[in-house]
Amino acid sequence: MGNTFVRLFKERGLPAAIRSDNGLPFASPNGLYNLSKLSVFWLRLGIAIERIRPGTPQQNGRHERMHRTLKQEIARPPGMNALQQQGRFDDFVSEFNEERPHEALAMKTPAEAYAPSSRPYEGLPGVEYPFHDRDILVTACGRICMARKKINVSTVLAGQRLGITEVDDGIWLVSFMRYDLGYIDLEQRTLQTIDNPFGTRLSPMS
Repeated sequence: MGNTFVRLFKERGLPAAIRSDNGLPFASPNGLYNLSKLSVFWLRLGIAIERIRPGTPQQNGRHERMHRTLKQEIARPPGMNALQQQGRFDDFVSEFNEERPHEALAMKTPAEAYAPSSRPYEGLPGVEYPFHDRDILVTACGRICMARKKINVSTVLAGQRLGITEVDDGIWLVSFMRYDLGYIDLEQRTLQTIDNPFGTRLSPMS
């Protein structure tokens, strides 16, 4: 999945935000704040996460409408074999993007309305924490090591650098990029989460 997005971003540039539902691979029910490896990758690229509220597909209405049209055109009935089915996908993409006008686009086709992003993909930028006491690496098993103590964070952040700042004796604020994740109590060896920094905040659909 990550390689597919890399190819897409190289060709089209980086979006400001990606809106998704709350399921895999976009979100993970077991990850810290429901983050997944894929959403962490997006965050590293400076792409904001927009999650619709569970059970409200209308918050991603254009996407859901496209899926309904896609199913009607290519899956009822499905192709006789994989090659025929791929041909139906290709025909659908061509018609949807280049031939069929859309009311939401003032009766233009998507190809007429599309403009590539002005933000080029240039690989993963580095992460720096100039306003934190120091940075710390999350291990492959999702932990950080502080004062010879191991604290569980989340495996979805494995390999990422976090910023940490001591805000009280033995209490450390933990951040990932510009997002505060919570506080570590060294005595209890736990990460205490705070308000979800990746909660539902949807920008208007243009």
